[in-house]
Amino acid sequence: MKGPFPAPTRLRVVLFTDLDGTLLDAATYRYDTARPALDRLRECRIPLIICTSKTRAEVEYLRRELDNRDPFIVENGGALYIPDGYFQDHPTGSSRRDGYCVLELGVSCSRLRKALRQIETMVGVTLIGFGDMSTEVVARVTGLAQPDAERARQREYDEPFLIEGSRKSLEAICEAAEQLGLTVLSGSRFHHLVGGTDKGRACRLLIEHYRNEWGDVTTAGIGDDLNDWPMLEVVDRPFLVERPEGGYAASVAIEGLTRLRGIGPDGWKKGVSRLLEESAPHPQALS
Repeated sequence: MKGPFPAPTRLRVVLFTDLDGTLLDAATYRYDTARPALDRLRECRIPLIICTSKTRAEVEYLRRELDNRDPFIVENGGALYIPDGYFQDHPTGSSRRDGYCVLELGVSCSRLRKALRQIETMVGVTLIGFGDMSTEVVARVTGLAQPDAERARQREYDEPFLIEGSRKSLEAICEAAEQLGLTVLSGSRFHHLVGGTDKGRACRLLIEHYRNEWGDVTTAGIGDDLNDWPMLEVVDRPFLVERPEGGYAASVAIEGLTRLRGIGPDGWKKGVSRLLEESAPHPQALS
């Protein structure tokens, strides 16, 4: 991509999206149901910003499938990747790497893994992190195919973990993490130990760059779980899809939040349709 990404011809909208349980089906990790919506976004030249707990390796694989060339956020806000030439200016503190302008916001996974052992001792529970699991175990626990599980293990800023035994220890684990200057986020399958960041912080920085480049921009976000709350809080139009078991993630209460009828990519498609209806004078509804 050469030169700054051009502003859209009709709409000045930027869409942030979670992946697992949102754009991707929670069981199959597929997005087939959402294809009509993905096509509409491409037609309208609306940037689709992947904002996920997944790794760079996982996101790059999916971006190639989707032919997505927009910035992306990995590992619960651990790093923001902007393709070279996408913006005229680079974020302060960023570095150039592998065709990206990279802004690292989290702490290293090696530090997080050491902290996980400290938290175990502090709380007196057994915590099983991704770093403790083989590729085969990750594949079994997540339902991912083996190559996908290997990409999921290439972590840099976020250590997913499971609590062996009762979930009643979660509050104590969160308090122990805070004492170490870290944070625990809870997703649909795993808890995540991270340092000093979340999805919202990374989204705010990227939104600032879009507005510097385009001027007035409407932002939207689609998620499904508690770890998406920081992302949904910073956008103009927050959407929440239904969980696989039905209903919505408990405690997600954000002003202006739209709860979409539909699980995962089915709800996601409806969210995109709703966004385009609000943004364009005569949208074509998605079937």
